Amino acid sequence: MVTAEKLKAVEFFTEGRKLYKMMDFRKAADCFKKALEVCPDDGPSKVYFERCIYYIDNPPPPDWDGVYVMKTK
Repeated sequence: MVTAEKLKAVEFFTEGRKLYKMMDFRKAADCFKKALEVCPDDGPSKVYFERCIYYIDNPPPPDWDGVYVMKTK
């Protein structure tokens, strides 16, 4: 059974992914942060939140295809 909290986290995550793909990293980070407030152990939201924070300071090129390239191991 899926809890109401998990469903809400999924809603925030889905909206965040949409905004992430549109390169609206500030709004996407807000969505991922809300997902983590509802479900603190949500790994995907943590990863995307961290990527948004990175991209806010280091924007990808205009032709970015949405793929995150790791810089370190």
